Amino acid sequence: MLDPLGALTEAFTSFLFGKVETTRLPVRTSTGQAQAVYLPTAAPGLGDSGVIIGREVYSGKGYIYDPFRLYGQQLPAPHWLVLGESGNGKSALEKTYVLRQLRFRDRQVVVLDAQGEDGVGEWNLIAQELGITPIRLDPTAALNGGIRLNPLDPSITTTGQLALLRTIIEVAMGHGLDERSGFALKVAHAAVLSDHEGAEDDGEDAGDEAGDRPRRGRQPVLTDIVEQLRHPEPASAEAMNVDIDDVRAWGLDVALVLDRLVDGDLRGMFDGPTTAGIDLDAPLIVFDLSHIDRNSIAMPILMAIVGVWLEHTWIRPDRKKRIFLVEEAWHIINSPFVAQLFQRLLKFGRRLGLSFVAVVHHLSDVVDGAAAKEAAAILKMASTRTIYAQKADEARATGRVLGLPRWAVEIIPTLTPGIAVWDVNGNVQVVKHLITEAERPLVYTDRAMTESSALPTDEARAISLAADAEAEARAEAIAMERQLRDESSETVA
Repeated sequence: MLDPLGALTEAFTSFLFGKVETTRLPVRTSTGQAQAVYLPTAAPGLGDSGVIIGREVYSGKGYIYDPFRLYGQQLPAPHWLVLGESGNGKSALEKTYVLRQLRFRDRQVVVLDAQGEDGVGEWNLIAQELGITPIRLDPTAALNGGIRLNPLDPSITTTGQLALLRTIIEVAMGHGLDERSGFALKVAHAAVLSDHEGAEDDGEDAGDEAGDRPRRGRQPVLTDIVEQLRHPEPASAEAMNVDIDDVRAWGLDVALVLDRLVDGDLRGMFDGPTTAGIDLDAPLIVFDLSHIDRNSIAMPILMAIVGVWLEHTWIRPDRKKRIFLVEEAWHIINSPFVAQLFQRLLKFGRRLGLSFVAVVHHLSDVVDGAAAKEAAAILKMASTRTIYAQKADEARATGRVLGLPRWAVEIIPTLTPGIAVWDVNGNVQVVKHLITEAERPLVYTDRAMTESSALPTDEARAISLAADAEAEARAEAIAMERQLRDESSETVA
């Protein structure tokens, strides 16, 4: 009840200004309902289950992402493409993502580490921290007891072996095999497998003369294929009603290409049985390719062999969630022959819980290359895209290919290191990647560029915070401009 003076004051106020609204009591509500109050800045997240990446720049909310949790609901495929110029945080994102995924007991990760420093791959520190020895493929060390991967490993199916052999040869030659060369390779492969099985069944050891077949109990190897191409079986020629000399001539170029892996500059890595003791049950498997020239033909050949070998030896229907992370992935996507192998791996892997992560500097490296069709198919499978800072023209090209909204394309050139545009099947956010103090010494591996000019910790942190604040202010300004533009266009309409 109001006192007489209060009642008189309310009556006078109502007479002058109209009826006064009564005070409403507070209302309890959920966070999901309350976020509607902040429509311009609080877009729906991806849920609260999975790996925390950082926080959204506009709303400040935590950003959580996990392709295995989102698959089938918000994601049609669990594969992920990471783009951006060097030095903007791609490497740090990959490493923290893997470290955080490995906290789940049902996760396994394979990394193709194509970059290195101080004579080792840049994942070496993380491998050491987890007590894991990287699988280092090095042609200079392979002859002295280094790691070997056999393209004819019995764990790979016959069809897989032949497809892999064709891919190796086509990548090295730069064009597809013609029918005659393909026939010579096929009959040589069939003869090697037949002779190998026959030697085991008969329980006899092969001799040491040229052209003799594999020894009992030994895996068939590339040397056997080369010898068979040089000395083809008469039966294979008779079956096609052709001369044996013709079959030998058809297989000559193929034999010369394979000879490079057997006795050339790439010898030692693929010309023997697979090295025993490779632990495929470890939570993290790192293939260190840092000793291979990234611009040589060896890199796509290596990735093809490793990819097919893993397909048949690592991916199993055991309900584990697997992540296959490939740095310098343009070696895969830009080669039509290697891309076709990985397309099959990606389609096959979805049924067995495989998430493929491809890291590429420029999208133009792949969409304008020789494998444009295959690249488009792989990009289509990548339902998650993370784009770090790029130059304006590159950002526009990326936006056209990936179908990004205009505001996202405009903001990409302004992003500072650690901040990226995330597109998760159409859910587009600007995200600041957060790194813990425990992770920091493991993920920053560019010591050669930073040690001599390192700033004191407090000063470095202050500069980092200032840069973050500037980036966020710039992003908010662009978002406000976009909102005003949209409102004005609606008013005109």
